[in-house]
Amino acid sequence: MSGTDDRPVLAVRLDDLFKTVRPKGRNWTNAEVAEELKRVNPDIKAGGVYLSQLRTGKRSNPSPDLLAALARFFGVSVAYFFDDEVAESVLDEAAAMEALRQAGVRSVAMRAAGMKKEHLLAITAIMDQYRQMQGLPPVTDLTDSPPSAARSDPSDPG
Repeated sequence: MSGTDDRPVLAVRLDDLFKTVRPKGRNWTNAEVAEELKRVNPDIKAGGVYLSQLRTGKRSNPSPDLLAALARFFGVSVAYFFDDEVAESVLDEAAAMEALRQAGVRSVAMRAAGMKKEHLLAITAIMDQYRQMQGLPPVTDLTDSPPSAARSDPSDPG
């Protein structure tokens, strides 16, 4: 959550879902999401205006059923709305999926699938150099283990 955003955490997180998570590969309006929620569960009390109010922080106390329905719709755990670590993980994954949608990125990923780790590290180093030459920020991938962990002999200091 941005330090300058004074909306409640729930509003920011719901808004982030609308902006970054793309069920069925598309952006959804408040009204479309409300309609879909009601189609799946006619007992849900939510309209496009109410979802807009939740996203802006004008309303801030949705029912547990509505939160569960929103979580199901966006494919996240209800914990996303309350747990910082879960929220960060969801948004990181959404950013990765968005990157894969960019032209060419999927093609590179498909070519890398199945390659040996040392070859992937070499290709990654080359790509990092090209990113630097283009003035792009470095990529931090926390899922990769540090190079020292890749040693075959843990007792070898170097």
